[in-house]
Amino acid sequence: MALEAYTLQSTDKIHSDVLSQARISCYKERDAFYSCLEKESSKKPTEIATAGLLYPIECKKTREEYVKQCRPTWVKHFGRQ
Repeated sequence: MALEAYTLQSTDKIHSDVLSQARISCYKERDAFYSCLEKESSKKPTEIATAGLLYPIECKKTREEYVKQCRPTWVKHFGRQ
């Protein structure tokens, strides 16, 4: 019983270093995507993202990486900003 309680307790531990790395990865990909938007601002936006954001096809790859690295709620939040 004591071992079982310890196992349950240890799985609930928050590993802040893992969360920090995930956040850093997300921000890196977000910044790459928005840099692409700025760089390609003269191109016609043809792709649709969250919150009605349109972006040029040249940024599709950076958008995919951004969505892959960030939580959907974060992507939606950054899109609204």
